[in-house]
Amino acid sequence: MILLSFDIEEFDMPLEYEGTIPFEEQLQVSRNGLQNILAILKKHNAKATFFSTVVFAENNKDLIEQLLSDGHELASHTWYHSEFSIEDLKKSRERLQEVFGTDIIGLRMPRMMEVDAAEVEKAGYTYNSSVNPTWLPGRYNNLKVSRRYFPQGNVLQVPASVSPWRVPLFWLSFHNFPVNIYRYLAKRAIQKDGYLNIYFHPWEFMDITKKAYSLPSYTSVNTGDKMVQRFDEFVQWLKQNQYTFGTFKDFLETTKK
Repeated sequence: MILLSFDIEEFDMPLEYEGTIPFEEQLQVSRNGLQNILAILKKHNAKATFFSTVVFAENNKDLIEQLLSDGHELASHTWYHSEFSIEDLKKSRERLQEVFGTDIIGLRMPRMMEVDAAEVEKAGYTYNSSVNPTWLPGRYNNLKVSRRYFPQGNVLQVPASVSPWRVPLFWLSFHNFPVNIYRYLAKRAIQKDGYLNIYFHPWEFMDITKKAYSLPSYTSVNTGDKMVQRFDEFVQWLKQNQYTFGTFKDFLETTKK
């Protein structure tokens, strides 16, 4: 099963690099990018999971309702993207459920931040996909974490996919690796694990090379129209290889068999 997921959030990444972007623009960039994503998924009849901050969801209710009506899953990306307190785990889940009338059972932390597993369970989540089981200098050192999903208390941990040699397959790899290399590594991960869990963001589907954003080139390469085409062709390739797409809720059902 292919687990496509998207962290839908305020586009605050320029602030990490001392760039400038007003709050309204953060929302608009992500809104426009999400529209591009939904169009591609509808074209290919591919289901996905969307981890949303409450801030983004409440400012884009029409798009959240659209993705739900398209058969996608909504999950929590906590309340804000730039700030976090442990209370946000439960508050965000309950708020998203209240506003959109759908069960919120999944969590992904902003920037794959480490979070206490007991607190995640206490907040009422069934699964957590907040670990990248690889080593990236200055970001992750998770080489001892299982590559595949595993239970932790009553919560299922579903790490982001990496190759059998723990080469990361997340969004930066998708932008920077040659297409054929990325597809080869993705296929090896599927052969090894039986599924592929990869994640992206709406702002990748927009041109984010604006000078004011001050983003390093490795984060903005192949964004905008190039990403729309690259992702569209990738989903088409997955379909041609007879892979099936599912939400995390769908995937959880397969783990019970």
